[in-house]
Parts: sequence; C-alpha cells; structure tokens
Amino acid sequence: MSNKIKCSHILVDKQSEAMKLYEEIKSGKKFGAIARDISKCPSGKKDGDLGYFTKGMMVKEFEDVAFNLEIGEMSPPVKTQFGYHLIKRLA
Repeated sequence: MSNKIKCSHILVDKQSEAMKLYEEIKSGKKFGAIARDISKCPSGKKDGDLGYFTKGMMVKEFEDVAFNLEIGEMSPPVKTQFGYHLIKRLA
C-alpha cells in the first residue's frame, strides 16, 4: 500500500443525495462532471481532484476509505464531519 495517493471526491450534505450520485456514476455518468456541478467542496472546480496526500492529511473516516481503494475504484458514500463523500482513487 502506498503512503501517498491521489483522489477526487464529491461532497454533498445528505446521504440520500450521495447514494443517488453513486448509482448515477456506476451507471455511466462522469465523476468529474458531477463533481463540477454538485460538489460543495472547492475541489469540485477541478473535477473533485484533491491532488496527492499522505496519511494524516485528511479526516480519519475519509482517509480510512481512500487508502483502501484500488486505483480507479470509487467508494460508496463516506460520512465525515463535512458531509457525505464519494471518493475515487486516481493514483
């Protein structure tokens, strides 16, 4: 497991909205386009790209999921203090 990974994410307020987006992406909608249109994180402007990060840089709930994803894999909704995230590992 790498100690530095790169992820994109989509951040929304409600679990129901996150689940709906999760299903839409699994059905073929583009992760980056949804991030630009819907994510409440400023990273949405860059298709949700958070860049590279190491352990200890993100909140624990986010980090625990992100570091266990395979490259190209997207997580189901992850709850943190900020809301609900869909996380996609890029590298």
